Amino acid sequence: MTLYDRLIEVKDDKYREFQAKLVPNIPPETILGVRTPELRRVAKEVYESGNGDAFLNDLPHAYYEENLIHFFVLAMIRDFDECVQAVEAFLPYVDCWPVSDQATPKVFKKNHQKVLPYIRKWIASDHVYTARFGIRMLMNEFLDRDFSEEYPELVASKKGDDYYLKMMIAWYFATALAKQYDASVPYLEEHRLDEWVHRKAIQKAVESFRVTEEHKEYLKSLR
Repeated sequence: MTLYDRLIEVKDDKYREFQAKLVPNIPPETILGVRTPELRRVAKEVYESGNGDAFLNDLPHAYYEENLIHFFVLAMIRDFDECVQAVEAFLPYVDCWPVSDQATPKVFKKNHQKVLPYIRKWIASDHVYTARFGIRMLMNEFLDRDFSEEYPELVASKKGDDYYLKMMIAWYFATALAKQYDASVPYLEEHRLDEWVHRKAIQKAVESFRVTEEHKEYLKSLR
């Protein structure tokens, strides 16, 4: 049975319609309509089958779900060098926000100093979803331990008009306001972000259960 046949077995046409609305920037005919738990099961099958390398090297993929499975497989690679090389090979093919956002390679958590130079490079990329992935990795991995005050500046200095890039920058700062408030709130106080990003970051922070009520009230005054 091919991977396509496996996906067709578990597709859901109503879910396909829902997904097509979430990712309007890719052709709807490339979406099969497979739910995430099924995709994770298929990714595990691919990873454990011994055919993982062949799948990862077969780019570009024809379907949205294949791209999601690709990142899920990457996230299971245990060797850092192998994993980051596979990520770098795949990022130019990422064409929508769910693929960019779904997976976090487990090996990154144990190799912060090794992955940081790659994160810097990804954020600097002109490819929207490579930059978005880099910012998300910085948000996921470097807002708790190993945080540095230079990291919010790295994100704030990233400019671009793409909606999905700006939304990621706002998401980063909303999360930073929950985890590293003192280091991140000056970016709002001094209006160092683009106006749309500024307002969206405040909105998302105010909606977050992780931001204190006191901080929320102050952030509202900075709109």
